[in-house]
Formats: sequence, C-alpha cells, structure tokens
Amino acid sequence: MADLALRFGGDLAVGATGDLLLADGEALTQQRVLRRVLTNPGDYIWQLDYGAGLAQFIGQPGAPAAIAGVARAQMQLERAVAALPAPIVNVTAGDDGTVVLSLNYTNAVSEQTSVLTFTL
Repeated sequence: MADLALRFGGDLAVGATGDLLLADGEALTQQRVLRRVLTNPGDYIWQLDYGAGLAQFIGQPGAPAAIAGVARAQMQLERAVAALPAPIVNVTAGDDGTVVLSLNYTNAVSEQTSVLTFTL
C-alpha cells in the first residue's frame, strides 16, 4: 500500500503530474525506517514509546555502541522490516565527530535485502 512520499525532515514531494508524490515498495520501507530511528520517543502523540531518538546522541563522545543498540532495538519493532534475518546495524565514528549509521535489513514484504546509510 502506498503512502505519501515524505523524507524525514523534508517536505511533501510533488510528482510529474502535479499531484503529491507517493512512496511504495522499498522507498516506503526506507521512509518508515528513517522516521522510526530519527523520531524522539514522546514526539509521536499516538504512540509515545515510538522512535529511537538518535538525535539525543549528538555531541556525546564515544556513543557508537549505544547508538547501534538503540537503532537495532527499534529496527526489530518496525513491521516493514523482517525479523529474520535480524537487521544488522553498523555505526562508525570519524575523528571529526561525524557518525555514520548503516542499517542492513530485509524488507518484510518483498524479502529483498537493503542497506540504508546516513550521517547523524
């Protein structure tokens, strides 16, 4: 089932015909995963325990293991992500303080493996 295309922190997108752009398949799953790991617990008023709140780790020294643990726990709660094989979360911290999060997961519907990598 399609949903509105909305990249976390962005605006609704307009399609080629001027209608609101829809996301489905892997694009929708990526959208859901990003929303889950970047939403702060308590911010989603319909489900107060939703979200990993990874922004809480900005400026925290030596937090890659904690980031990975929180992200992994939230990935296991996302219904768009297959439980088996379990999602793999890799966090690397650069010398400049940049943190790169790589989420390797299997789409629960298509059963395709995907990797979503972004900088916190």
